Amino acid sequence: MEMQISSGEEDGSGERGLLHTWRGYSYSTTPERVLLSRPVLQAALGARHGVLLVEGGQVYSFGELPWKQNQTSSVVTEPVLEAVLSEQHVVFVAAGSAHSGVVTEDGGVHMWGENAHGQCGLLGLSVIPNPTPVGVLDSESTPPQTVKILEVACGDQHTLALSAKHEVWAWGSGCQLGLNTSTFPVWKPQKVEPLAGRHVLQVACGAAHSLAVVRSSEALVPRKPPQDKCGQCHQLLYTMTDKEDHVIISDGHHCPLGVELDCSETKSALEGSPEQVKQGKSSPSEPVPSVSTQIPRSPTSITIPESTLLSDSTPASEPQIQVPASSQEPTIEVSTEHETSPVANGEVCVEASESCTLEPDGCRATGGKYSPFPDEQAVKAYLKRLSDHALAEHVAKAPSTLHSAQLSSDPADPFTSDPLIPVAQSVTPMGSALNNLVVSCASAVGERVVSTYEALSLRKVIGYWAPGEGRERVEERLRLEEPMQGKKSSSLGDIREEEAELSRRLSLPGLLSQGTHALLLLHPVYRLLSPRLLRRTSRPRARAIPLTPGGIPEADAHLPSLQTEVWSWGRGQEGQLGHGDLLPRLQPVCVKSLNGKEVLRVAAGAHHSLALTAQSQVFSWGCNTSGQLGHMELPTSFPHLAKLSDGIRVWDIGAGQQHTLLLADGDCMQPILYYSGQQVKEVAEQTEEEEQTGEYTQQPVLLPFCMNLGYVSSVCAGGQTCAALTDRNVMGFIASLHELAAAERKYYCKLSNIKSLLLQPLLKLDSLSSGLGQSTAGLLQNMIGRLSRLSQLTGQNSASLTSFLRRSRDIRGLVILDDAHLFLDTYSEYCSAVGDLLVMGGFQALVKPCHDVFGKGAEVVQRLSECSEEGLPLADVLPHLFYLPIKHLHEYGRLLLKLATCYEVSSVDYQKLQDACSKYESMALHLKKRRKEAECTLHFWKSFPGKMTDSLRKPSRRLICESSNKAMTLQNAGRFSVNWFMLFNDALVHAQFSTHHIFPLATLWVEPISEENTGLYCLKVTSPEETFTLLASSPAEKAKWFRSINQAVEQALSGLGHDGIPPSTGVAQRADPPISRTASYTFYKDSRLKEATYEGRWVSGKPHGRGVVKWLDGRMYTGAFKNGLEDGFGDYVVPNKNLNSCDHYQGQWKDGKMHGFGTFRYTSGEVYEGSFQDNMRHGHGMLRSGKLNSTSPSVFIGQWQYDKKSGYGVFDDITRGEKYMGMWLDDQRQGNGVVVTQFGLYYEGAFSNNKMMGTGVLLSEDDTTFEGEFSEDWTLNGKGMLTMPNGDYIEGSFSGVWGTGLKMSGSYYKPSLYDSDKEKAHALKLGRLAVHSEEKWKAVFVECWNRLGCDCPGQGQTTTAWDNIAVELTANLRQQRDSPELLSRSHHKTLESLECIPHHVGPVTLEVYHTIRRYLVKACDTPLHPLGRLVETLVSVYRMTYVGVGANRRLLPQAVNEIKSYLSRIFQLVRFLFPDLPEEGGSLADPPKETGISDPAGKQLESPKPGCVVSSSALLLPVLLPRLYPPLFTLYALEKEKEDDVYWECVLRLNKQPDLALLAFLGVQQKFWPVTVTVHGEKQQVLSSTKDACFASAVETLQQISTTFTPSDKLQVIQLTFEEITQQVLTLLKQDFLWSMDDLFPVFLFVVLRARIRNLGSEVSLIEDLMDPCVQHGEHGIMFTTLKACYYQIQHEKVT
Repeated sequence: MEMQISSGEEDGSGERGLLHTWRGYSYSTTPERVLLSRPVLQAALGARHGVLLVEGGQVYSFGELPWKQNQTSSVVTEPVLEAVLSEQHVVFVAAGSAHSGVVTEDGGVHMWGENAHGQCGLLGLSVIPNPTPVGVLDSESTPPQTVKILEVACGDQHTLALSAKHEVWAWGSGCQLGLNTSTFPVWKPQKVEPLAGRHVLQVACGAAHSLAVVRSSEALVPRKPPQDKCGQCHQLLYTMTDKEDHVIISDGHHCPLGVELDCSETKSALEGSPEQVKQGKSSPSEPVPSVSTQIPRSPTSITIPESTLLSDSTPASEPQIQVPASSQEPTIEVSTEHETSPVANGEVCVEASESCTLEPDGCRATGGKYSPFPDEQAVKAYLKRLSDHALAEHVAKAPSTLHSAQLSSDPADPFTSDPLIPVAQSVTPMGSALNNLVVSCASAVGERVVSTYEALSLRKVIGYWAPGEGRERVEERLRLEEPMQGKKSSSLGDIREEEAELSRRLSLPGLLSQGTHALLLLHPVYRLLSPRLLRRTSRPRARAIPLTPGGIPEADAHLPSLQTEVWSWGRGQEGQLGHGDLLPRLQPVCVKSLNGKEVLRVAAGAHHSLALTAQSQVFSWGCNTSGQLGHMELPTSFPHLAKLSDGIRVWDIGAGQQHTLLLADGDCMQPILYYSGQQVKEVAEQTEEEEQTGEYTQQPVLLPFCMNLGYVSSVCAGGQTCAALTDRNVMGFIASLHELAAAERKYYCKLSNIKSLLLQPLLKLDSLSSGLGQSTAGLLQNMIGRLSRLSQLTGQNSASLTSFLRRSRDIRGLVILDDAHLFLDTYSEYCSAVGDLLVMGGFQALVKPCHDVFGKGAEVVQRLSECSEEGLPLADVLPHLFYLPIKHLHEYGRLLLKLATCYEVSSVDYQKLQDACSKYESMALHLKKRRKEAECTLHFWKSFPGKMTDSLRKPSRRLICESSNKAMTLQNAGRFSVNWFMLFNDALVHAQFSTHHIFPLATLWVEPISEENTGLYCLKVTSPEETFTLLASSPAEKAKWFRSINQAVEQALSGLGHDGIPPSTGVAQRADPPISRTASYTFYKDSRLKEATYEGRWVSGKPHGRGVVKWLDGRMYTGAFKNGLEDGFGDYVVPNKNLNSCDHYQGQWKDGKMHGFGTFRYTSGEVYEGSFQDNMRHGHGMLRSGKLNSTSPSVFIGQWQYDKKSGYGVFDDITRGEKYMGMWLDDQRQGNGVVVTQFGLYYEGAFSNNKMMGTGVLLSEDDTTFEGEFSEDWTLNGKGMLTMPNGDYIEGSFSGVWGTGLKMSGSYYKPSLYDSDKEKAHALKLGRLAVHSEEKWKAVFVECWNRLGCDCPGQGQTTTAWDNIAVELTANLRQQRDSPELLSRSHHKTLESLECIPHHVGPVTLEVYHTIRRYLVKACDTPLHPLGRLVETLVSVYRMTYVGVGANRRLLPQAVNEIKSYLSRIFQLVRFLFPDLPEEGGSLADPPKETGISDPAGKQLESPKPGCVVSSSALLLPVLLPRLYPPLFTLYALEKEKEDDVYWECVLRLNKQPDLALLAFLGVQQKFWPVTVTVHGEKQQVLSSTKDACFASAVETLQQISTTFTPSDKLQVIQLTFEEITQQVLTLLKQDFLWSMDDLFPVFLFVVLRARIRNLGSEVSLIEDLMDPCVQHGEHGIMFTTLKACYYQIQHEKVT
C-alpha cells in the first residue's frame, strides 16, 4: 500500500515539475525530458533558447546562447545554471527572441542577452552576457522610488514589466512600447501612461506587439454618465445615421491609433493642444480640433475649410461640406469611424507630397482598390437619396427644433454637419462593407440632432430592452440587407460575440444622461433599429434582467476578476492587434470585441495573439500563414474562437513563432495537449523556403504522446519549440487536484451554457413578462440574478483553481476552503430563489415560452437538464435543470474528501479538508430537503381550493404539515364545522369553510396538555389574542405537530425564515423555542390596542418587558410592559392634529395607566411634573403654565386630586405679581390662605370660590392694617378695624377696593400713651388665619410613606420599608449602569454605600446613633433614596414658596414653623425606620465618655454638649437647613432690617476708634488690655494708635458665624470665640483665672464690634428660633445670651 504523505513533502522531487520539450505535431515526435536535480516551477522559451526556474529560486538557461562569451559552442544542450543569480531568490522568468529577464522575490528585475535595441534596459552595451539588475524608478514621486515588479514579458526588441501597483513599465524599441515618444531605443524603463490608473493583471509580448489583460473599469469605478466625445481627438464617440427605415447607431470609435502626436505632427494634422496627454482627460467644452487632411493625388477629395471646422459657438454657422463635381472616377472613402486613419511606422500621413498609396509593413492599401461603387454617379445618387431621406425624416419627427430647421434650410447641400463633428478622410483598408463605408459619413447626425430621436421613444427602447432583445432580428437584417462582398467589415465583428457587451450596456443604470448627448448607443457594432421595432419596444414591459451580474461586487479580493478587457498596441500588419485592421497603434487600445468575454490570460506568438477565457475557450487573431490560429476564419485581424470539438476545455495556452499549444481537459482524467501551426521537420539543413511552405494544421490536433507525460500543469511555446511542465501522480494527490479544477471548469461551462442557450433566448421573447405576470417575472428575475451570482463565483473559483494548478500545491490557498461561507451562502440564496419560483408555479408558466422559443420538443432544455428519465413533462424538466447546482455541492464534498485522504489523519490540512467536506455535504443535504419542501408545497397548492390559494400563496412560504386527513382538529368545535390547520414556515393557518385566520409563528406558543385526566391528545396554542386547543387523533400525531410547530417557531424566531438553519453555522437547534422572545405583532381584535402594532419582548402570548406600541392615529408608547399592559417607566406621545404638535408623557405606569411620578408636556405649552394615578394628576405635583419661552408663566405647586388642585398648594401668578399659599378645592382657592403681592401687600384669611371672602387681615407695606370682612379680592365689605401705622384705628363697617377710596362708617380712636388699650391694638398676631404648618405639603409626606410601603403615616412594617428602599436603590443602580451619564461618580459611590443598612440589637448607643446619623446624611444626599427624594421635594416647595414675591418679611414666622414641622415629620419617618431610636428629647442608652463628638470628616455637625439627648433638630437640621438657608435668611434680614440698620451705624461709628480708646470706652479693665500683639508673625507693642490688632484671633473666629448654617454650628463658633478670648487673657495674666460676667461682657462686646457682622440681628434671631431646646440652659445658652445682649447693647449705645 502506498505511504501517506504529509502536506510538507507531498511529492518526491523527482515526481514533480518535470520538463518535456518537443517540436511539431507528427506521430513520430517524442518529447525529450530535460533532466534537472530539482523540480521546475516555470519555463519560458525564446526564439532559440529557454530559461527555467527551479525550486529554490535558481535559474537555468539552455539552447543557443550566443551572448555567453566563455562558452565553447553557443548551443547548450544541457541547461546551465545562471550562477550570478544564485544569491537571489527568483520568482518569475521570461524569454524574448534573444534576451531573457527574471523577477526576484523583492521585486527586482535582472536582464541579459541581446541589447542592441535597449531591450535589456541597460545603456551602452549591445550584448549583456550575464543577468544584470535593471532599476525601475518612479520619477514622479519625490524622492524617486524603486518600483516593485511582479512579472516581466519579453518580445523581439522590447520588454514590459508589470508592477505591484498593477501598472505597466516598458523599455526597448518600437511602437509596441506604448510610450509617447519617437526616439528609440528607450533605455530607461518608463511607465505606459494610458494604462496608468487601470488595474493590469497580465502582460505578454509578441515580436512587435504587446498585449495586456486589464481588470475592466466597471468592476472598479462607480459608473459615470457616458462621455460623448473622445478625450483626445474630440471626435464623437457615437454616431447615429438614418437609412431608409433604419436607424444605424455606432460607437465603434477608436482614437486614431490611440496615438498622441507630438507637436510638429499635431500642428499639421490636428489643431489641438499636444498636452491632452491622458485619454479622456480633456473636457468636452474645450475647442475641438478639426481634422482637415487633404490628399491632392486622390482624384476627388472632400475639402473642409479649416476656419469653418473649428468649433463655433453660434449654431447658425454650421459649415457645409462641399462635394466638388468631377467627371473623373471618384474614390470617396469617408468614415467617421475614426480608428482607420492610416499610419505608416507610427507617423500620420499628412504631407502633401506623399502618395496616397501607403504601405504599412507590407500590407498594401491603395486609394481606388477597394471602392465598391462602379462610378461617381452611383455614389452621388446614393448619397443624395440618403441625406434627403434623413432630412425629411428629421423635419417630420421634430419640426420645432432649431436644428431641423437649419438642416432643411439648405437642401441643396447633400451634407450638413454640426460644427462639433469633424469628418476625417482616410483610406479604408480591407474593403469595408457598403453601410460602413458610406452611411457613416452620410448625413452625419450631429450630437444635438440626436436628441430629437427621443421622440422615437428610444428612451423606452433603452429602458426596456431585455439583454439581447431583438438580437436575432438585427442579425437577420444584416444578412438580408448586406449581400456583403467578401467578408464583413473589419469593424463589424461577429455579432454573436458581442452579446455580452450588449447585455452589459443594457444593464447599465442611468442609460440616458442629460444634455445634448441624450442618446446612448446600444452597441459597438452598428445596430439597425427599424421604426417597427422602435414602436414595438416602446410598450411598457418588465425591467430588463441583466445576465451578467451588474451590481455584484467582486466576491472577495483574493478571487480573480472575471470582468476584464484586453488591450493591445504595437505593429499590426498581420492583424495581431485584433482591432479589425492592419494598422499599428502607438498606445494601448482596448480590443472591444473581447469585452465581456472574461479573458483570464493572453499569450503572444511572433505575429499572432491568443486569449483564454474563463469559459475555457480560446480566441485567436493575427498571422495565420501556418494555421497557428486554430481556425480558418477571416478576417484574421479580428478575434475568433479556435475550433475545438465539444467538451474540450482549454486551461493553458502557449504561442510560438508559428504555432500554438493548448492544454485542455478532455474526457479522461489526465489533461491533454493540442497543437496548431506548422509541422517542424527534423531535417537539419532545412531551407527558409521549405520552412515557409511546410505542411500545417487547419485546426488544433491532439498530440498523441500527451497521455504518457503524466499530469501536465502548464505549457509554454517559443521559436519552434514547445514545452510542458508535468507532475507524476503521487498518492492520488495531483490527480485529485486536477479532478477538482477540471470539475469546476466543466461546471462553469455548464452554467454559462444554461445562461447563453436557455435564458438569453427566453429573455428575448417579447411576450415573456406579460405571459408570466408581474410577480412571477420578478421571481424569475431574482432567480436569474442569483444564478448569475453563483455563476460568477464559480467562474472566479475555476480561474482561481486553474492558476492554483500552475502555481503552488499547498491546499491552504484554496478559496473553496478558506471562504466556504461565501459558497454556502451563495448556494443557499440561489436555492431559495429557485424554490420561490417553483412554489409560485413559475416553471409551469415557463413551459409555453420554452415551446415558443425552442419548439415543441424543447430539446435544448432536455439536453441541458441531463435528465435521465425519458418523456418527463417540461414543467418537471425545468426545475430539475435549475436544481442541478445542488449536485455540484456533493461533488465538492467528494473531491475534498478525496484530497483529504492524501494527508495524515492527524494533520491540520486533513482536518481542514474534512471540515469543509462535511460543510458542503450537509449543505447539499439541507438544500435537497428544501427542494423537497418546495415541491411538496407546490403539490399542496395544486390540490388546495382556489380562492384561499391566492391570498395564502407566497413565494417564501413553505408547507410543513397540514390536517386535511383530519389528524388534527379543533377541540369543542361544532358538529358541522370544518377546521383545517396548515402549518407553514411563517404562520399557522386555521381555515374554516370560506374564511381563514393566520397566526404568525413568532408570536405563537404551544404546550402539550397531559392526557391523564381527559384521555385526549391535546395541544394548547396561545397567540396574543386567542387561545385554542388542538385535538390530535393519536399520540404520534400529537408529537409530530408539537415538534413541527416548535421547530417552525424556533426557525421563525432565529430569522432564518424558509432557509432553515444552514448546517454551516453549526447552531444546535433547541427542542423548544423560548417562552420569552422578541417579536412584532399587529392586534386585530376590538380593544384599546386594535390595529396597533407592538414590537418588543413577549412572554407566553403577552407583551412583557421593553417594547413599543404604535397606533394608527399616531399615538406611540415606548417603555416597559407587564402581562400585556404598560407597567414601569414609559414614554407616551399623543399627536394633536389641530395644534400640529404632541402631548408627551414620560414617567411611571401601572396596569396600563399613568401611575406614579411623571412629566406631562401638553401641546398648550403647559408642563406638569408630579404624581399620577389612573391617568390623572393625583398627589403632589407642579404645573407650569404659559409658554415656557415667555417671561411670565404661572406656576402651581401642591396637591392634586383626580386631575384637580385640591389640598394645600402655592400658586405664583407671575403676570399679576401675586403669590397665593393656601387651601384649594376643585381647582379653586377654598379655605384659609395667604396672599402676598410684589407691592408688599399681605393678606391672610378665608377664601371661597376662588375669592377673598370672609374674615381676613390685610397689611400694607407701611404697617397699615385692616382686620375684618372681605367679599372679593382686595375688596372690603362689612365690619372691621383699620389701624394706622401710628396706632390710631377706626372701627366700623367698610366697603370698597383697597388702594382706592374706601367708604366707611365707624368710630375713630387715637389711643393715648397711657391707655391700656394700646396693648389691644398690638395684639394682632399674624398667622392665625394662615394654613397651619402641619397641614402643609401632606401629599409629599404621604408619597414618601407610600414608597416605604405604608398606606398612611406610621402604619406598616419596618422590614417592608427597608425592602422597598433596597428595591428602589437597586433599580436606580441598574438604570445608572444602562446610562452612566445620569449620575456623577460621587453619586454612584453614595448609592453603593447606602446598600449597607445600619443594623443593631438592643437600645441605641451613641455609636449607633452616629452610624444612623451618617446614614441619614447620605440618604438625604441622593434623590434616588426615598428620604433623599422627600428632602429634595421639600426644598423645592420651600423655595417656591419663599422666593420672589414670597420674600415678604411677614411670612417669617410661617417659614420658621414650616421648617420645624418638616423636622418633626421627617423625624417620625426616621423613627419608623429605626424603631429603637428614642423619641424627641429622649436620652441615649449609655452616657458618652467625651463631651464633643465631631464628624469623622472633622466637620462638627451638632453641639457636643447634648450628645446624649436625641433631638430632631440635631439629627436633621444639618441636612435640611443648608439647602433652605438662602430664602430663610432673606426673610430674617427683611424682618430685622430696621434694627440692623441702627446697629450697623453704631458699629461703623465705634470702629473708627483705635483699640486702646475703644477698650477704655467700653470699660474693659486695664489688666485685660493686651500689651503686645503679634502682627504677621512679629511681636509689636500696643500703642495708642494701634487699630484692629487686639483680640484679633477671637474677632476672626466670630466672623465665621456668617459662614455656618445651623444654630448648633453658630453656637459652636461663639464658644470658640470665648475660648480664644480666654486664651489671650491667660497669656496676659500668666495665672489661672475665672471670668465673671462683669469682666467678660465688655471684652466680648469689643470683639463683637471689631467683628463687624452685618446682619447680626438676623443671625441672633435665627439661632433663637431654631436652637435645640435642650441647649438653652447649658453653657451654649449662656454664651448665646451674652451675644444677644451685646447686640442690644450696641443698638442703644450712647457715644459720649
